[in-house]
Amino acid sequence: MTADHHTHWETRYAEKPRIWSGRPNARLAEIVEPLTGSRALDLGCGEGGDAMWLAEHGWHVVAVDVSTTALARAAEDAAARGVLERIDFQQHDLTQTLPEGPFDLVSAHFLHTTLEMDRSAILRRAAATVAPGGTLLIVDHGGAPPWAPEEVQHHEFPAPDVVLAGLALDDTEWERVRVGTAQREVVGPEGQDATLDDNIIQLRRK
Repeated sequence: MTADHHTHWETRYAEKPRIWSGRPNARLAEIVEPLTGSRALDLGCGEGGDAMWLAEHGWHVVAVDVSTTALARAAEDAAARGVLERIDFQQHDLTQTLPEGPFDLVSAHFLHTTLEMDRSAILRRAAATVAPGGTLLIVDHGGAPPWAPEEVQHHEFPAPDVVLAGLALDDTEWERVRVGTAQREVVGPEGQDATLDDNIIQLRRK
């Protein structure tokens, strides 16, 4: 199967004036707040919630997404929040291109798609842009939220060790900081209470 990622996500973002809350992902705030660094790469930034949080906490951010609509919304919100000058929004199909490093933080939160995509290859290339002493943070869904569409319910979400194996990183160059699953209490779009599993891979480049 071949897929046009740009068209897919443009269609998704056309469904509503806003898809996401504008708030940062919970694991990003939890894990990144104590870290030091100046330059971050946000992969699949969507409407910019993570990128804006990073900018508000002193980071200079390169925020990338395949959707031009999402990037336009993110830039508008970043300007309204006074952090646009700290964020470089770039349009990339990550199966084809990736910004150049080095970065003190590379963050990939819920970089999932039902389309065909060699995600491991993307994450390996992203890992190569991490500076010595920097952090690679991958946070995945452990399973689909109960309110997700049927196609997402049947999507296979890889376990943390499977993601780590797919990265094929040199153990002499990388330190495992955190690799595992953590639960999170959430409220769904129609007020549903649920407990979700987050798969967390946090690595530090030596």
